[in-house]
Amino acid sequence: MKIELLTTFLEVSQTLHVRVAAENLYLTQAAISSRIKQLEEELGVLLFDRTQKRLKLTAEGHRLVKHANEMVMMWQKLKHDVGVTQDSSQQLFVGSMMSIWDIVLQDWLQKIHRNLDDVHLHTHTYSPLELRKQIISRLIDIAFLFEPPFMEDIVSEKVASVPLQLVSTEKDITTNELENMIMVDYGEAVNSQIMRNYSDVNIISHNMSQPRIALNFILEASGCAYLPKQMCFEHLRKGKLHIVDGAPEFKRDIYAIYLAKSHKTQLVQDALTLFPYVRG
Repeated sequence: MKIELLTTFLEVSQTLHVRVAAENLYLTQAAISSRIKQLEEELGVLLFDRTQKRLKLTAEGHRLVKHANEMVMMWQKLKHDVGVTQDSSQQLFVGSMMSIWDIVLQDWLQKIHRNLDDVHLHTHTYSPLELRKQIISRLIDIAFLFEPPFMEDIVSEKVASVPLQLVSTEKDITTNELENMIMVDYGEAVNSQIMRNYSDVNIISHNMSQPRIALNFILEASGCAYLPKQMCFEHLRKGKLHIVDGAPEFKRDIYAIYLAKSHKTQLVQDALTLFPYVRG
């Protein structure tokens, strides 16, 4: 099976439109259709339901998405690991939960770019369960998550402890006057603490998976949320957000996990020293 068949399938599965996929891949619509048909013939199943105006993944198509992503990533990693690059750069495959990118990893990537100039970065976003699987299968070199697994052969290092403070668009508001609270998913350990302190569920209007989404939401619609200090510093300084006096603060620890035995262990450890917590 040719890898371009899988990359074409993944593009169509995301766009669900042959014309858009063709534009994104700089191919003709006929070429896209031909590749999908060839892949279906090789697998002996239909991957898309074509009975509607808009394409729809079949059950077999949905199952293929995960495997196709892993195979494409493995192919990319294989090419880099065997040296099919025109320079001497080292490849570092990084995976993380979506919310952690916003909290600490954006700055870390910049530090890698400035301090490890021979490192070529590949970044991916996965659920906590998928991150563990990707590490074990060596598809990514390092993963970031809130609650590390206790697994043999996997090293876990605390890389950051992020303060979470309750901020509101309303000035001089007390905890008894809170309205339109956005519950951000920081993992079970922190979520349970917040819920114990705000058991009155009437004040919780929405649940959101990412602090950045919650921040943008309350800035537009007004309200309050627990957010990382560094994320709302500028808005506090400009008076768009205000710290809720008397509200308890929480913290969210972030961990990096990687294989204990890997030819990239030293590279991973060098990259992790760029976190102030680890370096200290």
